Amino acid sequence: MTTATPDSNPVFSEVDLHAETNNTAHHTEEISTKKLLVRRGQSFKLTIKVATPYNLSVDTFNMTASTGDHPDEELGTMARFGVPDKNQASPTARAKWKVILEDAASPVLGLLVVSITVAANAPIGEYTLSVEHKGQSKEIEKFVVLFNPWCPDDSVYMAEETDRAEYVLNEQGIIYTGSKDYIRPLKWNFGQFEEDMPMICLKMLNQSKSRDVASHCSAAHVSRCISAMTNNLDDEGVLVGQWGAPYYGGRRPTHWTGSHAILSKWYKSGSPVRYGQCWVFAGVMCSVMRLLGIPCRVVTNFVSAHDTDANLTIDEYFHVGTPTMESDDSIWNFHVWVEGWMKREDLDGNTYDGWQVVDPTPQEMSEGLFQCGPAPLAAILTGNVDVNYDVPFVFAEVNADCVDWLVSADGKKTRLETDTKKVGQNISTKKVGIDEREDITSSYKHEEGSKKERTVFEYALTRDFSSVDEYEEGEEEEEVVEEENEGEAAGGGEAAGGGEATGEADGGSVAPGDGGEPGDAGNSVVNRCKLDMRFEEVTKLINGRDLRLRLILKSDTKIPRPLTLNINVQGRLYNGRPVVTIQEEVRKAQLQPDKELRIPIKIPFSAYHPHMPECDNMKVSVIITDTLNPDTPYLADDDLVLLDPPLGVIVSGTPRLFRPSKVELIFKNPIEETLTDCSITLSGSGLLRDEFYVGLPNLNGNSRVRVQLTLFPYKIGARTLMADFDCTQFKDIKGSTTFLVKY
Repeated sequence: MTTATPDSNPVFSEVDLHAETNNTAHHTEEISTKKLLVRRGQSFKLTIKVATPYNLSVDTFNMTASTGDHPDEELGTMARFGVPDKNQASPTARAKWKVILEDAASPVLGLLVVSITVAANAPIGEYTLSVEHKGQSKEIEKFVVLFNPWCPDDSVYMAEETDRAEYVLNEQGIIYTGSKDYIRPLKWNFGQFEEDMPMICLKMLNQSKSRDVASHCSAAHVSRCISAMTNNLDDEGVLVGQWGAPYYGGRRPTHWTGSHAILSKWYKSGSPVRYGQCWVFAGVMCSVMRLLGIPCRVVTNFVSAHDTDANLTIDEYFHVGTPTMESDDSIWNFHVWVEGWMKREDLDGNTYDGWQVVDPTPQEMSEGLFQCGPAPLAAILTGNVDVNYDVPFVFAEVNADCVDWLVSADGKKTRLETDTKKVGQNISTKKVGIDEREDITSSYKHEEGSKKERTVFEYALTRDFSSVDEYEEGEEEEEVVEEENEGEAAGGGEAAGGGEATGEADGGSVAPGDGGEPGDAGNSVVNRCKLDMRFEEVTKLINGRDLRLRLILKSDTKIPRPLTLNINVQGRLYNGRPVVTIQEEVRKAQLQPDKELRIPIKIPFSAYHPHMPECDNMKVSVIITDTLNPDTPYLADDDLVLLDPPLGVIVSGTPRLFRPSKVELIFKNPIEETLTDCSITLSGSGLLRDEFYVGLPNLNGNSRVRVQLTLFPYKIGARTLMADFDCTQFKDIKGSTTFLVKY
């Protein structure tokens, strides 16, 4: 309750904002029960006690809600209303609020109980509420207005309660990392309802280079601002991106387990936090979007293209088996962004309403800033790359063709294959209500290899429907030719852990030595023997153990084929950048007709261990040369993502609000080497207000450490405790447990 000072405002004696009741009705009570936080298009109650009886037929009670430095009714940043609500607002007012006098009011006693409805199109932000009565005015209090996915008139309205519970209210989630064949779920604590989150998120909006407060009525505009402010490159935003060591003056991106620690540190220090990579940027942005009321989910695109020259082609180069970087384009093992749910009121019609890609990772500039989106999924699916915002870039991330080149010692480039199916696989997000992965690839693209998928690709590339028609006719002719030539196929196959690549052409390949330049996919067909290639795991890929896998080859030729295999194992970053060659060898083998040839590959722990703390994964690449036909080599490659040894997190008994709860963390050193510089960091929304760091002694080989701690939960409901174990030899091993906190 806010009480007026009689000496300064004798007309007003008491004001009650009913923060707890209002916040509960507006689904913001998890944030605060003291500060008023309301949503657009929904009413909230206010009680004001005036010093003298209020005459409904004579007296007026005027109210003003304003936001920004220069509030204006025509811009929607100011609203006028009152009791009685007659002609308070300007006819040109953009956002019209409403007020009614509740039945509980007792005007003759000077007790006014009013219900104020925020305009469904009002700008979000912090407002000042002022009242004026009998010639005296008073600034009652500041309060926050958020988007309202519960309100059908709001542009972020989401009809299903289960969807709102997941995409707005859920403070815990999963971000998928790894590679397309080794998908790893990473628990993430969004923490959007921590008490300081409203001020943090509003600071992001107010500090952005687009400080047009009136535009904060638009979810599209707000999400675009947040994508820019999540990175630091333009406006001293939240996170500094760093892809690869050293990580001086900050934390490795793999350290983080949630958003709030990052956002709180930025807010308190006024300086960008070091360091983040794509999943960290996305996790932070998702927290901000959910706090502001925009339904949001984190999405991972596996085998993600970064097409810098907008030609929808990514060139990858191999030096006799060794992948190298010779292009500004790249293929990332995965890339993570967010999707926000909204009507696109800035576009005509409703065709592009719904999920929108918004990417806070700084990759390319858009309108002079490192921001990306919102790009409608409907536009990406149909190849309509002229739609705002940044649809061409996102379309390429999930659709670009990949061309592999073999670079000889003299620098000559020989095209190995064109793969039209490689990019944009297993696009993933967390399912609603359960901790499982949902594949949403079909929301971004049509089935790979289908006529529809190629038609959309050609349309996005050329913006010319006539070229699409020509393509479809050519595709039909090519299918007839393939049927007549039975088994004559183009290109080599990409083998992927547990998957199979047949070596058949995907949309056509250019023959090695048949000309063509990098960046040009080509369409000519190579007449050469079909070679099936695939990798299989022999042992689980666990960090701390020797790794064993095999490459399996099979051909339909009628004669034995002598082969030379250049095998290379490289430590890489997840964005495709090579770090170090771990091992390489050349082998000879004989492939018999209609029989499988199994090539065992062993990667000893002693070989990869020194390098993995600075690498995200390993790429195994094999250039296969048929000595009878040496000008047509094949490529098989596989991205290996290792499983970390387990970190146990155990909570004893039934945790209760504000009472001590016992926690035990258990980790066993899986190797004979002593682990040094050991530590554990804990975090969890509703459990710990800040990260909690525990330094540990060195851990001898094959020994176990147990750490016992006490927590004092400060929020009820399902809570997730996250733990990060770090040492010199193993970086950022994760563990977590979810439990119910009761009163």
